[in-house]
Amino acid sequence: MTATRTPPVRTAIERQPASVSPEAPLFRRGVMPVRIAGLSTPITLRVLLVTGALAVAALAVAWWNMISGSAALTAADALAALLGQTDEATARIVLEWRAPRVIFTLLGGAALAVAGAVFQSQTRNPLGSPDIIGFSTGAYTGALVVATLGWTGVWFTPIGAVAGGLGTGVLVNLLAWKGGVSGLRIIIVGIGVSIFLGSVNTYLITVLDLEIAMAVATWGAGSVNTIGWAHVLPLLVALAITLPLMLARAADMRLMEMGDDAAAGLGVRLERVRLVQFLCGIVLVAVVTAAAGPIAFVALVAPQLALRLTASPSVQLVPAAAMGALLLTSADALARAAFLPVALPVGVITLVLGGTYLVWLLISLSRSRKVQS
Repeated sequence: MTATRTPPVRTAIERQPASVSPEAPLFRRGVMPVRIAGLSTPITLRVLLVTGALAVAALAVAWWNMISGSAALTAADALAALLGQTDEATARIVLEWRAPRVIFTLLGGAALAVAGAVFQSQTRNPLGSPDIIGFSTGAYTGALVVATLGWTGVWFTPIGAVAGGLGTGVLVNLLAWKGGVSGLRIIIVGIGVSIFLGSVNTYLITVLDLEIAMAVATWGAGSVNTIGWAHVLPLLVALAITLPLMLARAADMRLMEMGDDAAAGLGVRLERVRLVQFLCGIVLVAVVTAAAGPIAFVALVAPQLALRLTASPSVQLVPAAAMGALLLTSADALARAAFLPVALPVGVITLVLGGTYLVWLLISLSRSRKVQS
């Protein structure tokens, strides 16, 4: 009698390739594991294609913003200016006026979307966006307090906005704390704090000098009309510091969406991850708000649109960033060209589009709960 050997049982983790090898197919069943600096994450073909398409579309709209305007330029003119091979007037239009604005809308939209993805993931609710739960309003309050005190300068407003955003985040978490924090409590408390800070902002505008108050009111609508390189630099610094931290914790963020108990059982350090993600998200929102004012709904809309396009089970940072960049550059293009000769603040366009989306989202949530009940 011949004994038969039973093949060893291999777990699902063991069946996954540890890293991409040249012999392995690029995508196996539409999923490719990628390992960078000791961190690994699966990337699906659909996510890669959607993210690439969104990034290309955002760059195309940004290039159109670069060559269009009151002084229309050709693509060759803009390219020559970027290469330093054109006259002084064209170089000034491209390099000093349009390039900072275009780069800021790309990076600012990505920053808002990443912050929105983090907060929606932490609260496990599509309404858990920083402009809904008061962090954007708090950053606006911080910038207004700095203006009221007469502290002017490139760095004072960003510092005031970051302090206001962080203070609001701490306040919302303290008020929502009840042996822990839940997403729904943070949203409800955040809406209340946002309404209160809105009244504070209105009061601060009334006590400012008329000229400063008019400038602050325009800025409060969310405008990128006066963006320069001095505004792009703090945003670049903030992204360079926060984005690697957030991407390094992206896998933990997805595990936390299954619930705190499940994530803790899988070895996630809940409080540390939550603190890092919250701080990074608030800093990104505050820096964008300090430069351009509160730009509503990009943080709310971009992660959810990217989620639907990629058909992912949870919000992901990189596709959300590409969608945010596309949304803000497109909104800026509409604000500049749709109502000539008047150039609207970009916040007006995002407010109209985002408000429509919010109504649709609330109706969809209501219908889905009726079906479940």
